[in-house]
Amino acid sequence: MIYDYLIVGAGFAGCVLAERIASQSGNKVLIIDRRNHIGGNCYDYYDESGVLVHKYGPHIFHTSSHKVWEYLSQFTEWIPYEHKVLAVIEGKKVPVPFNFNSINLIFPEEQAKRFQSLLLEKYRYGLKVPILKLIESRENELKYLADFIYKNVFYGYTVKQWGLKPEELDFSVTSRVPVLIGHDDRYFYDTYQGIPLKGYTELFNNIIKNKNIDVLLNTDYHLNISNLKYDKLIFTGPIDEYFDYCFGRLPYRSLEFEFRTFDKEWFQEAAQVNYPNDFDYTRITEFKHFSKQELPITSVAYEYPKAYINGVNEPYYPIQRKENDELYNKYKAIADRLDEKVLFLGRLAEYKYYNMDQIVGVALMTFEKQIAKEK
Repeated sequence: MIYDYLIVGAGFAGCVLAERIASQSGNKVLIIDRRNHIGGNCYDYYDESGVLVHKYGPHIFHTSSHKVWEYLSQFTEWIPYEHKVLAVIEGKKVPVPFNFNSINLIFPEEQAKRFQSLLLEKYRYGLKVPILKLIESRENELKYLADFIYKNVFYGYTVKQWGLKPEELDFSVTSRVPVLIGHDDRYFYDTYQGIPLKGYTELFNNIIKNKNIDVLLNTDYHLNISNLKYDKLIFTGPIDEYFDYCFGRLPYRSLEFEFRTFDKEWFQEAAQVNYPNDFDYTRITEFKHFSKQELPITSVAYEYPKAYINGVNEPYYPIQRKENDELYNKYKAIADRLDEKVLFLGRLAEYKYYNMDQIVGVALMTFEKQIAKEK
């Protein structure tokens, strides 16, 4: 069978585009993925204890886009959930992003009040300030506070997570977890926040439930290209892999997870507790906080950042810094010279960090502006 579209990768980018193409244009679509499941890194499953766990780390859906939320709500109901994260700092669990509540927990009362007063003199209430901006403060007390936060909250976590110091990364990376001038303990501030009621895998199953969509798992694009018949290609995998690494490999960070089940109702106070300074792992995630399951046992994941090794582990995060972006631009230049029958989309294909809602939005826009008009 000859398909109108071959889509490589069954994550959000691939599945949303497949759904739009199949339902709105009536074209035949084949999705392939080298892994044995759909959903990409959002894949979840029930472990032996009955806990719904996220195989590739915690995924909390959040967006301020009504369009994206409305689109996905066709395929799932939602568990209302606002993510809160604690970090172990000097033996205490304090909220991150670091905020006024964190200051109150760490410092003596009078000193905490002084820090808050100084911050409010310099910044408006509710503002999110990147740590590398705050650390530039010339006021001695604020400089002391900024240095404390940098050392105890950002530096160790960043070095473990990325294998680089914060100042060695692109500003877009270091600005993702700022210092909050206020008391809001939420990790995200978007209008819509939640977890798919029956999990992400069920959400993906519903998205691609269409007679015009076929799926092949355990199928590597490069190993099966001669057997695949299609008119147009949408590639959501690593762009350097598509071009056989002709300019060299783009670097990524990977992750390793250690799953444990405990014979107790709860393991920790929040879904996510970060360990910026001690231990080899960066965080522990307890999944029942997401699913609201009522079980006498609980499952958690210890998360260990790793260097990405092709063929050994998965590429999770593009390492965005100047030299890596320059290498990506070489691949993008030859990708742009291909005919319109090949489209690159997604975190790996564009070497860009996308949140889930962002890639859904980009996929919807790509269909509307580049694919729908072709009909």
